[in-house]
Amino acid sequence: MSRPIVKRYYARNVAMEWRRLARDAYHRLEYDTTMRFIRKYLPRRGLVLDAGGGPGRYTIALAQAGYDVVLQDFTPEHLDFAKRRIKHAGLTRRVKALDEGTITDLRYFKDNSFDAVLCLGGPLSHVLEPKRIDRAVRELVRVAKKGAPIIVSVMSRLAVLRNELLLFQHEIEQPMFKTVRDTGYYPGGSGFTACRFFLPEEFQGHFENKKIDILEMAGLEGLGSHCPAAVNKLARNKKRWKAWLDTHYKTCTHPAVVGLSEHMLLVCRKR
Repeated sequence: MSRPIVKRYYARNVAMEWRRLARDAYHRLEYDTTMRFIRKYLPRRGLVLDAGGGPGRYTIALAQAGYDVVLQDFTPEHLDFAKRRIKHAGLTRRVKALDEGTITDLRYFKDNSFDAVLCLGGPLSHVLEPKRIDRAVRELVRVAKKGAPIIVSVMSRLAVLRNELLLFQHEIEQPMFKTVRDTGYYPGGSGFTACRFFLPEEFQGHFENKKIDILEMAGLEGLGSHCPAAVNKLARNKKRWKAWLDTHYKTCTHPAVVGLSEHMLLVCRKR
């Protein structure tokens, strides 16, 4: 069972996970692109579930935007960190609950409870067995109100394979490379924890026949994926960066870009 491995990893890396989405222009692409789709699809107000929301970066952003939010995560250290950040930001009234639990079992939430459901940054990638992935998706759909948007992001298998070519060529001859290539499964142990990397069609497939309509998919790092030095250099030139962001947002939903991006986002709506 890999869940304890994942839990220990995130318990040891709370501050790193909080900083990850803000550490530089490259990593902010994931956050900013996600927020762009959140602003596009969320209702103007309502109660939002931030499922697997870690240390609460999206929770705080949503609360600051006037939403009521429930933050759920299975790492107590994340929730303790989020509680302090929420209090410091003066958002305690907006954050209605900090719930310890897993996205595969949202039993404490009633059917049709939330005006929007988010599962961002890859929590679904840490659900390793296909049957449990389907269970998590059913739970995310179940707690959403009819007509509510459900926005989920995962880590991409094609992006990982490309990263092996760029940075870890010595691993390509090892059996684990073939396992990741052919199944997406990674047991952890080499700089990261246990995880399942998705192909775009696999990701979408887990949401089909779940009483939802798929609206859009996007590659969050887009054409800049795996080019942190180039992206960060470009961001120092405001005019060029603005032009690049326009290109990024125009191309991030192209199917070829979605599959090769480090993180893929799927937007759907409950029927």
